[in-house]
Amino acid sequence: MSGKHVAVLMGGLSAERPVSLSSGNACATALEGEDYRVTRVDVGRDIAAVLAELRPDVAFNALHGPYGEDGSIQGVLEYLQIPYTHSGVLASALAMDKARAKTVAAAAGIPVAAGLDLNRFDIGNEHPMEPPYVVKPVCEGSSFGVVIVKEGQSHPPQVIGSSDWRYGDRVMVERYIAGRELTCGVMDGVALGVTEIVPVSGAFYDYDSKYADGGSKHVIPAQISPNIYQKVQTLAVKAHQAMGCRGVSRSDFRFDDTKTEDGELIWLEINTQPGMTPTSLVPEMAAHGGRSFGELVRWMVEDASCSR
Repeated sequence: MSGKHVAVLMGGLSAERPVSLSSGNACATALEGEDYRVTRVDVGRDIAAVLAELRPDVAFNALHGPYGEDGSIQGVLEYLQIPYTHSGVLASALAMDKARAKTVAAAAGIPVAAGLDLNRFDIGNEHPMEPPYVVKPVCEGSSFGVVIVKEGQSHPPQVIGSSDWRYGDRVMVERYIAGRELTCGVMDGVALGVTEIVPVSGAFYDYDSKYADGGSKHVIPAQISPNIYQKVQTLAVKAHQAMGCRGVSRSDFRFDDTKTEDGELIWLEINTQPGMTPTSLVPEMAAHGGRSFGELVRWMVEDASCSR
């Protein structure tokens, strides 16, 4: 028996709450199967008091989005001195801010798309850059608020400046990168396998493609040349290190193999709290490398610490 008491933090306050509940329950069930004593915690604004009373040995962070992935819950756990999984305060906050993460990645020699960090009200009726381009909230996950502006559109999408916009005022405008969606996990500083994500419904890996049944197809190992496969792994590890990540992370890329022999490989972002159901990308990568879901979550618990 492990004997450790693990509080699995899930749910939370962000728009990604349903995804987090799915991840959290899957991890909790797997940890019970690994003989941990598990408490499922649906995180609310009283989380500090709840954890102070529970006093678990480890907090398994299965939260996604703002508050769970941006350094906020990490700061609470540091204050309470409860060891926790995934990245620490600084790496989490940095990775969640897509614009600042890009700056750090570019400084580390990682190829990124040309882009602008803007207030959404500054976009107005004029294109901030030549279409096609992508507008995305700076601090959201799961493709919430992502808008693709296609070639030939006469003006920027009106939703960006409207009162219906719910994703904060800072947005990133990036050159649209055509091509294939590749992703690679990093565990304990070592790259896992590279997966190609093929959305069933269309060209964009949106929320439904990520989470709806049959929304996308995962091809692992990705059917790309060995040198590109290795390059993706190298860049994923480089991004993990540049951000100061710990535990498990996942980097996403676009690969356009239509223009040149080697193609154009662009790093998009790093996710410090990847989805954690048995069919999520990182668990699939771990399984491809011979590690079961139970073994993966056990490793994450044993890797937990403060001052991450």
